[in-house]
Amino acid sequence: MDDQAPGGLANRAGPPAYDASLADHGLEPKEFRGLTYPLGDHAPGYGEYFAIAPGLGWTRLPVPGSLDHINIWLLDDSDDQGEGVAIVDTGLYMPASTDAWKQLFAGGLQGRRITRVFVTHFHPDHVGAAGWLCRRFGVGLWMNRTEWLMARMLTSDVRAEPPAEALDQMRMAGWDDARVEQMRLKGWGNFARMVSEVPISHTRLDDGADVTIGARTWTVMTGGGHTPEHACLVDRTGQVVIAGDQILPRITSNVSVMTSEPHADPLREWLDSIAKFRSTLTGDELILPAHGFPFTGVHARLDALRDGHIDRLNVLEAALKQREMRAVDTFGILFARAVDDSVYGIATGEALAHLRYLECAGRAKCTLRDGVGWFSA
Repeated sequence: MDDQAPGGLANRAGPPAYDASLADHGLEPKEFRGLTYPLGDHAPGYGEYFAIAPGLGWTRLPVPGSLDHINIWLLDDSDDQGEGVAIVDTGLYMPASTDAWKQLFAGGLQGRRITRVFVTHFHPDHVGAAGWLCRRFGVGLWMNRTEWLMARMLTSDVRAEPPAEALDQMRMAGWDDARVEQMRLKGWGNFARMVSEVPISHTRLDDGADVTIGARTWTVMTGGGHTPEHACLVDRTGQVVIAGDQILPRITSNVSVMTSEPHADPLREWLDSIAKFRSTLTGDELILPAHGFPFTGVHARLDALRDGHIDRLNVLEAALKQREMRAVDTFGILFARAVDDSVYGIATGEALAHLRYLECAGRAKCTLRDGVGWFSA
């Protein structure tokens, strides 16, 4: 699934559903598949500053590949040194991204002081430049402890070859010897190549904690499945949610069985988190996602995310009643797009997550033969 602009959507008559101090941009809101995009298909360029609402800014940074970009949120803040700006998420640590940051500091932010850096979760497009930013401005990192520990661990684990457990997991999923050998030759530690040195200390973002940033108070809401404890920030008064990868408007966040927890049930965690957000959020919030465009209609989006997975689980279970399958045999059932080499690893992790969910629910079983997992209903 790819991230698409809502260009060409039907224009919405009247004001957007969200009406909490949106700046008067003169932009036409648009609707698509039950969601409203109050800013239409407008987005800032890399390193440009765009004011969404008083005290709330938006920029984008480049991400290679089909993902294309990450959204960065800039919040008016203050501390004992005076006023400044807090950053939420940081982009990859690569020249194109740091150049965009420098453009933003000199241009849109007009030299304003950075007060602190928030990171929603440990994935490199979110935590990548955090250490670089913290050191550049002498400020602290705010992050969920589990996510911070994951980032610290993965940046420290660089080896000439993948650990045997990682290769065995791919064999179990059905990878052939040639593909396992390709994985072995690539080494281990690509994560560290995209992430600046993660600070050795942080301020913890616990689920349910309130964090004051400038004039706004944000409540931390964590979700699982995509990462262990992905932290979203919810401004209940202003009806705004900085959602990271937990709630995306057009693409579905990857939910995979990871080498670090080969017996976990991440899809159960993901569906439980969808239920948690669905019951907690009012449905009127403006959602600020890490990828795509700001939108309203979060209940509809959460329902679609839930229903999509449930549908695939049911189809997968029916297929397993017909014949045994390895994880790699389920790609055509689970994914609308062709699975090529660029996404083969991610697709494998997600296929294992769906199979593991059925196994943990008593709807499937796995039989190991010569190190390969064969799943049946």
